[in-house]
Amino acid sequence: MRFGRRGLGTSPCRGRRRLCLAGGALALTSGEPAAAVPGIFLLAESALADPAPPGRTIRVGPSADVAAIAEAASVARDGDTIEVAAGVYRADVAVWTQRALTIRASGGRVRLIADDAHAEGKAIWVFRNGDFTVEGFDFVGARVPDRNGAGIRFERGRLTVRDSRFIDNQMGLLTGNDPAAELRIERCEFSGPRNGEHWYHNLYVGSIDRLTVSESWSHSGRAGHLLKSRAGENIVVGNRFVDGRDGNASYELEFPNGGIARVVDNLIEQSARTSNPAIVSFGAEGYRWPANELSMSGNTVVNRWHGPAVFVRAARGNASARLSGNLWVGRGRVDLPIAFTDEGSRAMSVSDYDALRAPGARDSTAR
Repeated sequence: MRFGRRGLGTSPCRGRRRLCLAGGALALTSGEPAAAVPGIFLLAESALADPAPPGRTIRVGPSADVAAIAEAASVARDGDTIEVAAGVYRADVAVWTQRALTIRASGGRVRLIADDAHAEGKAIWVFRNGDFTVEGFDFVGARVPDRNGAGIRFERGRLTVRDSRFIDNQMGLLTGNDPAAELRIERCEFSGPRNGEHWYHNLYVGSIDRLTVSESWSHSGRAGHLLKSRAGENIVVGNRFVDGRDGNASYELEFPNGGIARVVDNLIEQSARTSNPAIVSFGAEGYRWPANELSMSGNTVVNRWHGPAVFVRAARGNASARLSGNLWVGRGRVDLPIAFTDEGSRAMSVSDYDALRAPGARDSTAR
């Protein structure tokens, strides 16, 4: 069905008189007094004129309910689901102002090409303040005059992004600094911009409450970081932060204001083209959270730069670190001038590591 003709979400009970008991609804027969049904109160007819409908499904595509994603953003209500038909959508930028919404691709991937368009000079999509879920989209080529154009700009609320890709944006995904906001990234890919002279970050998280990143891949950084997070709590599990031959990222992981950072079972690999020998950085801009602890366990951290690296660096201050079972590959050291423990970490040369990862080789450390 299309908007402007029959509409979506029209209630079959519009204008009827109803009785409510324990959250249910019962229609009165004409002329029956309310007192005839003990324990039930009569709702005023004015309150029934336009009851809140359940969440609707709005389909987007050439022959669907609406043709453009921007149009869906303008008509969607809280609790709706937006299903976007697979294909390429150019310059289809949007601001999402709902309080709760699910937006997902249908029938295959949806590729959003910025083509120099942007929402509010910020991003391809802007999420204002709500509980949002995004699934199955490619955000490609965001550019804005301030040079921080993002695939997604997340301002407040809660956002889950899964099975999506951020490719050739000035910033892959950029958040605001709302202290109650939460961001969850699952099975996503981040690749840096193909041109530009600015410090671009593949994923840049502000001073929000909590960040979770799992089973994702970040690579091909340009001068900035593969992941930079100022969140109070960071859960980073089972990812690949591998800059690759074409990347020149600075840090692979940076937590500039400390907080709680749990970094578990990741492959973290610095490019030979990096301009910064440090790979993981903690507290470089000052500890600003009540609790500041870096915990790294089961990670493989690889230095492919020509010189010795700093596998993990922390700033001096009120913080601590716990290292357990990590594999340090290549030349380098740990620089932790704070209270820390290190249990079961090992070192290996790059040549031995690559040999173990070669086709046919078996090694429990390869991820």
